[in-house]
Amino acid sequence: MMGKLKERIQAFVNNRWLVFVAAIWIQSCAGIGYVFGSLSPVIKRSLNYNQRQLSKLGVAKDLGDSVGFLAGSLSEILPLWGALLVGALQNLIGYGWVWLIVTGRAPVLPLWAMCILIFVGNNGETYFNTAALVSCVQNFPKSRGPVVGILKGFAGLSGAILTQIYTMINFPDQAALIFMVAVGPAMVVVALMFIIRPVGGHRQVRPSDSLSFTFIYSVCLLLAAYLMGVMLLEDLLDVSHTLIIIFTVILFLLLAVPVVIPVKLSFSDEPKDLAVEEVLLPKPEQQEAGKSEQDEVIFSEVEDEKPKEVDLLPASERHKRIAQLQAKLCQAAAEGAVRVKRRRGPHRGEDFTLMQALIKADLWLIFVSLLLGSGSGLTVIDNLGQMSQSLGYDNTHIFVSMISIWNFLGRVGGGYFSEIIVRDYAYPRPIAMAVSQLVMAVGHVFFAMGWPGAMYIGTLLIGLGYGAHWAIVPAAASELFGLKKFGALYNFLTLANPAGSLIFSGVIASSIYDREAEKQAHQHHIPPQISGSIFSGMFAVDEPLKCEGSICFFLTSMIMSGFCIIAGVLSLILVYRTKTVYANIYGKSRT
Repeated sequence: MMGKLKERIQAFVNNRWLVFVAAIWIQSCAGIGYVFGSLSPVIKRSLNYNQRQLSKLGVAKDLGDSVGFLAGSLSEILPLWGALLVGALQNLIGYGWVWLIVTGRAPVLPLWAMCILIFVGNNGETYFNTAALVSCVQNFPKSRGPVVGILKGFAGLSGAILTQIYTMINFPDQAALIFMVAVGPAMVVVALMFIIRPVGGHRQVRPSDSLSFTFIYSVCLLLAAYLMGVMLLEDLLDVSHTLIIIFTVILFLLLAVPVVIPVKLSFSDEPKDLAVEEVLLPKPEQQEAGKSEQDEVIFSEVEDEKPKEVDLLPASERHKRIAQLQAKLCQAAAEGAVRVKRRRGPHRGEDFTLMQALIKADLWLIFVSLLLGSGSGLTVIDNLGQMSQSLGYDNTHIFVSMISIWNFLGRVGGGYFSEIIVRDYAYPRPIAMAVSQLVMAVGHVFFAMGWPGAMYIGTLLIGLGYGAHWAIVPAAASELFGLKKFGALYNFLTLANPAGSLIFSGVIASSIYDREAEKQAHQHHIPPQISGSIFSGMFAVDEPLKCEGSICFFLTSMIMSGFCIIAGVLSLILVYRTKTVYANIYGKSRT
């Protein structure tokens, strides 16, 4: 009896679904950057900063979010628990030191040092993201879309989750939020870091997996609807503290629910039939362990030698023809009749290093498409307050809350629908990215026109489209460039986000807003010393100059809509270039 229980516990600890659930919990507190808007007023007041100084801290926060090269490199050298520990220490030291300074327990540092602390603290989340994605993509190699979408979705929701926990604790001192951000994520990560690891997930394929994913998706939708309802209630009504505690306890229960999957799989009475699991494996994975270097080279040779029309055949006939060609080449190579040439580098779908991937057009198509699509979405998110104010809305933070929920649903939905495309039709995943970019192009037009209710529709379309990028791109990158160096590749692609935001928000949006604000200032004869750019207005002591009407962001939104269409075209080019790869990867699992 004890032996059986020990076996069940061991199966539970090594279950890939437990790793996935632990990764979800880490991601639920990993989006520290989303809480910065709530931290910044406390820092500003305590250290007597002006808006210009505070904006520099904001830039340091954004850089910390996006510069993940070190996290990607360390995740290849260290075990994943080591990378998570480094991230937890960075988070604790960076924000912990800021808390000590804000509460007067440590001497005040110059602004540049504060920027470094915010960068270090926020950079910890790149380790959390990398470790969670790398472990789960390796454990679920045939379900990358849903896995990435769900994990990135929970990272997007983490701001709302952390804020709800802080509201429940109800500290009299607002600086306690900084302490919670420093200590909370670090504690969760340290508690779970030994669970996050590859556990040979490709050997744990079960018929019930699709049902398990459906269950997780249901929890995601319920959680999004619940958080939306709670945010609206707390915003519109004067909710008692007891009710807030009840809301938060229900939130914790919803987050804990997914753990029933590994518990059921490990402790249910169903006998674990490894033979069944092996049968469920696609043939290439069954053979992977015994595949020699010669086989690899011959397979590569087949790809080069096969006639073009083979790719157009039905899947069963195509695999039959390829197998025949491969058998001939093997025999000829064995007899010395054919000399199989060595490859200079990996082909699409095999493992690339970052340097090998950087010379491939596919990577740059993904990067530029992501820069234009995701960058324009981030610009809307960053400027949503001003956009809603210019259209006459007073309650701007309702749109900020809404876009975070749509962003979450976009990430979860992007993973789900892109997986249907590759799984059921063996069609390239980037087609889903092209669709999301066209959806965003329409959303930007709604913002440009400023019609009644346009803010709500625009927020919905941009939130869904922007979120979908972060489910589709990591999964597509892992399919085209392999899993071996996935951490480094993923962290390189994330640089597209701040780069796009810098171009659209820092250059285009601010200069156009500045020009329209000056026009309105001259029309209303406002004294010139108050006018100026959007930023100089913000940093001035006087009331900042505001632009009113849809004209403020009309040109910016139309430009971003055009760039989203260009991004969609780039994604379609990538679809055309990768049809054969996806037919080879997913066509085999359908035959």
